[in-house]
This record gives sequence, C-alpha cells and structure tokens, in this order.
Amino acid sequence: MSGSNPKSKKTPKKKKNVSNYDSAELLHYYREMLQIRRFEEKAGQLYGMGLIAGFCHLYIGQEAVVVGMQAAIGDGDQVITGYRDHGHMLTLGMEPRGVMAELTGRAGGYSKGKGGSMHMFSTEKNFYGGHGIVGAQVSLGTGLAFANTYRGNDRVSLAYFGDGAANQGQVYESFNMAKLWDLPVIYVIENNHYAMGTAIARSSSETHLHKRGASFGIPGVEVDGMDVLAVKEAADMAVAHARAGKGPIILEMKTYRYRGHSMSDPAKYRTREEVNAVRAQSDPIEQLKQTILEAGFSDETALKEIDKEIKAIVNDAADFAKDSPEPDPSELYTDVLA
Repeated sequence: MSGSNPKSKKTPKKKKNVSNYDSAELLHYYREMLQIRRFEEKAGQLYGMGLIAGFCHLYIGQEAVVVGMQAAIGDGDQVITGYRDHGHMLTLGMEPRGVMAELTGRAGGYSKGKGGSMHMFSTEKNFYGGHGIVGAQVSLGTGLAFANTYRGNDRVSLAYFGDGAANQGQVYESFNMAKLWDLPVIYVIENNHYAMGTAIARSSSETHLHKRGASFGIPGVEVDGMDVLAVKEAADMAVAHARAGKGPIILEMKTYRYRGHSMSDPAKYRTREEVNAVRAQSDPIEQLKQTILEAGFSDETALKEIDKEIKAIVNDAADFAKDSPEPDPSELYTDVLA
C-alpha cells in the first residue's frame, strides 16, 4: 500500500450494475456491514475504558468480506475463523448482547465470560470459533468439511484466515488433504496487507495468495474484498463449486483494516495518509451506500434512520454487558475436557 494525500477528493467510481439485486438485498448488506462497524467502534470504546481486557482485534474496514460470504451460504454451512472474529459472529446471527458480554468477560456472554474476544463459539449458529492460535482454524475447518463428506450431506465449510496465517505449515497440510479427498471447503484468505506489523511483501515470496493452492490442484480467485457485491458474486461461485463435489477452492479477499492489528498496536508501520486514502477511495460501507442511492433504493434520511437503529442496538448491547454479572468462580471447573 502506498500513501497519498488524505484530503484528496474521492476518485469517482464506475456506476455498478445492480440489475441482479433488489432494494431489500442491498439494504440488508448495508445494515449488516454498518452493524459490524458500529459494534466494533463501541468495543474499541469499552476497551479504552478498561471494560474489555486482554486482546481485542477489530474488524473495521473488512466488513464486506464476511457479509458477502454469509449471503451466499445456506443453513447448516459452517464457519470457522481466527481471532478477528466479531464480525463473523454478528453476521451469523449471534446476538450483539451475547457477543459484547463475552468481550467484557461477563456471565451473559456466549462462552460464559471465559472466552473473551478470541474464543467464542456457537454450534447453534454453526460458528466453530474464533481461534487465537494463528492458522489453527484452517485444519479444523478442513475437518468440518471432512465430516460433511463422511456424513454424506451437502454442507460447505468456510475457513477464514489472514495473510499472516497463509504462511503457516498446517495450512498446506490442510490444502493437501482437502484436495486429496475433494472436501467441500472454501478457504477465505482475508488479505489486509499486514500480518501484525509486517507488510506482505516482506514476508511472502508469492504475494498473490490465491495461487498458494496451485501445486495441490486447488483453484484460486482474487476478489475485491472492499466491495460486498464482488464478494457475493465470488462467494456464489465458490459455494456452487464446493457443493457440487468439485473440492476445495481459495478466495483471496483483498481488504484493509483501519485499526491496528489489535487494540495495543499503534500501527507505526504505516502512515495515517495511507489509511485515510483507503477510507476515501474504497470504504466498503460508503461504496454500497452510494450504489444504493444511485439505484434509487433509498435516500439519505432513511439510511440515517438505519444508522440510528443500529446505534441503539449496539448501545443496548454495551449496557447489557456492563450490567451482566461476572462468572461465578465455580465456572473455572466447567467445560474442562483435559
């Protein structure tokens, strides 16, 4: 990524063809992305107030990836991801109250206050975690696909991971077995250009990550991960591929995170001008907003009302988290498997 003048005018984008979408669909995507954005902003505030402890990785800027992917999968399809997981949970329909309560370590959270930001789980919503170990979820997501094949159903698993995790050895072991058995798994690489503070060009000899499965015979596609409609179209293709028994596929989502790697990261490895330039040129929510307005599907007043409704939901989630009690000490001895 290269820096540019943050005050420069936004470059006009070509008007999108939305003939395949109706107003309800686009407004749903807008609402989902905006909910993630507002939720993460509130989480950042609570972290600054000392109400969220430990690690906290915000998804601000990357919202189009998970919203576009979620729009393409069906009931029973499974999702697994790494530690930047709040957006995935919200898009799967997990309640903002429960997610925020878990972030604050309260008993009302999805993991009873014991998992925190990185370790939530909901089999009811087919969400198999947040995982704090870099790349560990890729093997588990491949295992979910193996289970689907073994059971003879037509479900697909989505294994999300980042550009940093793409260099982990277990990722390639997973690729090998997934293609050997033609497992129905979609590997979604959320390439936000920085593995913690390391630019991808400084850590990877092959920076086109969608090509990483080529030696195994796994097809890969590069996608504009800042455009929810581009993500949706790629996701439709990938889901059809996997569900038809054609095996794994890789989608490299070219995206960008606006905040640091975690809340403790000052992000000195990039300039403020670089971040502002991406916001001005490619913000996923603003892009979709302009598409909706240009198509006549809504107006500024109605979109502001959506924002107001979402802020109320997020504020309610924060209040619920603050009022929820801390876990009873006896919870230390529950859910211990080994």
